[in-house]
Amino acid sequence: MRPVIRGRHAAVASMKAEATEAARRILDAGGNAFDAAVGGQAALAVTDFSLNGLGSDAVLLVYNARDKKVYSVNAEPRAPKLATIEWYQKNNGGKIPESDGLLSGGLPGVVDAWYTLLDRWGTMSFEQVLQPAIDLAENGFPLSEYGASYIADSKKILKYPTTVKIYLPNGHPPKAGEILKNPDLARTLKKLVEAEKASQPKGRHEALKAARDRFYKGDIAKDLAAFSEANGGLFRYEDFAEYTAEVETPVSINYRGYQIYKNPSASQGPTELIALNLLEGYDLKALGQNSPDFLHTSVEAVKLAMADREKYLGDMDFIKIPYDGLLSKDYAAERRKLIDPAKASLELRPGSPEKFTADASPLDRPAHEILDGGASHVGDTSYIAVVDKDHNMVSFEPSLHSSFGTGVVMGDTGIIFNCRGDYYSLVRGEANALEPGKRPRSTLQSTLIMKDGQPYAVLGSPGGDDQVMRTMQTLINMIDFGMNIQQAIESPRWSSRAFPASPFPHTMYPGDMSVEARIPEATRQALIARGHKLRVAPAWSLGSNAGIIVEVNSGVLSAGADPRVDAYAWAW
Repeated sequence: MRPVIRGRHAAVASMKAEATEAARRILDAGGNAFDAAVGGQAALAVTDFSLNGLGSDAVLLVYNARDKKVYSVNAEPRAPKLATIEWYQKNNGGKIPESDGLLSGGLPGVVDAWYTLLDRWGTMSFEQVLQPAIDLAENGFPLSEYGASYIADSKKILKYPTTVKIYLPNGHPPKAGEILKNPDLARTLKKLVEAEKASQPKGRHEALKAARDRFYKGDIAKDLAAFSEANGGLFRYEDFAEYTAEVETPVSINYRGYQIYKNPSASQGPTELIALNLLEGYDLKALGQNSPDFLHTSVEAVKLAMADREKYLGDMDFIKIPYDGLLSKDYAAERRKLIDPAKASLELRPGSPEKFTADASPLDRPAHEILDGGASHVGDTSYIAVVDKDHNMVSFEPSLHSSFGTGVVMGDTGIIFNCRGDYYSLVRGEANALEPGKRPRSTLQSTLIMKDGQPYAVLGSPGGDDQVMRTMQTLINMIDFGMNIQQAIESPRWSSRAFPASPFPHTMYPGDMSVEARIPEATRQALIARGHKLRVAPAWSLGSNAGIIVEVNSGVLSAGADPRVDAYAWAW
């Protein structure tokens, strides 16, 4: 469908052409990958407006070429101090509203992620990197067909006058090709630049921090908190003022000679590592790409990994995650025995990875199936990947979680909050149980790959619970089947919902599996015969991937982007 885009200098791949171009311009002006990632994601926040924004949460994986080290940046929200299981039981019928309204909201983390990138590894100022986004917000940009359809198809935004003012300015959904502006958002971005300029005499670090602090501790935070309190939200000024993104040590495994890195805390990313360990015990190439045996084995491995996600993954500040066991090859070998080659499993089956840790102490932590409630496994997220001339790499996944997040533009700031708050469990003791200050276990996850100690690739894909399946399939297509980045992205795909959904009330659909219509009918029938409850999705619907590969010998950069969506890659 599309060519691989190759270059020797730098590469960008993102969910919108405007964001890819913004990052390219920053790199062309002498910025590095970290500068370009901030500028590109800020432009993405404006143009991919229903899927991410200044109200986003985010997870990032970065490789810093100077110290040859991989870092995780966790910009997930923390629950407001007022948000407790008791509060929702007393005031909201024991339910968290799914993807709608401020009670499903999460604190924005993306601005702090910008600050972290620029302050720790970047070279440019907020003024330089935010200019493309300010221009797009202030002067507008032409809507794509996807962008127009997101506005037309969203019912929840019609309930909120502050949102209608921006996205339906003439009282009806704009059409593709019409210019969409968000002058309120432009003013908010300009406030960051104003704060930075005012503190420039104190030096670059203090200037960057002043911009960041205006958002979390200054008038912007006060306006956001006041709007929240006036409109039934639980966010207060102290929640903003105390918020900080975290730089963490990622977790990783070796898969067939490639070191695969994931975000360790409050992320489902490690689920992919668990599944890859299981699949490493099979000759996937011999099974045949997208054969019945390959698809059956893959989905069964993911079910086991997702069961472990449910019981063991969450915010490491609040729970113990036995990674030594979860990611061990011995644990994978034991769990692999549960995969019946002839029959689809229908149960949630978490393992006991703590037996494979040094102390082997059992973790008595509940995990349960919910079979009703109709929770959605899909999600609405964005993505940008950047690699520069020094092979610094950034894999940046920002999100509103569901289309238009909470749906509510926060007063005159132009900002919609993510609705990640609907991910918490209200069952005490569970890994993802709600507590004040705790981060939800997010579906957000990035992939960064090293080969022989050298940077090899960054990959990502929006898609809710499907994200790890999407990045895993792309990776397997590359490593096991020798595909180039674009072939790996475009290949026909599968998905599953045979595990608890991340959004409340966390519905599981036992035996569920879907395949794109490009998977042959004979293969579909073979899967049904093994007990899979198969759904057939449109031919180009299960993906929104992007990625960049660094060719180990030549250093050539190969960028790919998904034709299923508006994604666009460039290299030069």
